[in-house]
Formats: sequence, C-alpha cells, structure tokens
Amino acid sequence: MSIPPSHLADLYKLFASVDTEREAEKLIKDILTPQELASIAERWQLVQKLSKGVPQRKISEDLEISISKITRGSRMLQYGGGGFKHFLRKLGKN
Repeated sequence: MSIPPSHLADLYKLFASVDTEREAEKLIKDILTPQELASIAERWQLVQKLSKGVPQRKISEDLEISISKITRGSRMLQYGGGGFKHFLRKLGKN
C-alpha cells in the first residue's frame, strides 16, 4: 500500500502537536481501533522487556504472546529506524 508522502507528513505533524499524556490518550483512542491500540501497547511492552535483556520465552509467558511477535519486535529494536531506542532512552526505560 502506497501512502502519499504528504499524508504521512500530516500524520507526523499531528503526533508532534501532542503536548500532554491526556492529549495523547484522546488522540490515540480516536485514531486507533481497540485492537490496534492493544497491539501497539503490547509491542511497546515487549520492546521494553527486550531492551532490559528479558529472555524471549519469559516475555512470551509474561505477555501471553507468540515468540514470532517478540522476534518481530526484536528486529525493529535492533534494525529499525531507531525510534524505539530513542524513546527508551528519553523515557529512562533502558
């Protein structure tokens, strides 16, 4: 699926305009379906655990998710655009 660059720029500006946790909550609840929200929240939890060195099998047990989901998150943490690493540092999560 090809997304026009201007659409992405608009979306990035929208997220960059969030000032508070409450604003983030309002926006995210409106822009995502409950399933999308759960999936993103799950990915953030597993990335935080991976960054702390928690073994994948333990994460799988704790979050009740498949190893394949954890492996995908691990790849993004290691080889993605650096967003996870940036925010883990920014929020003091690693």
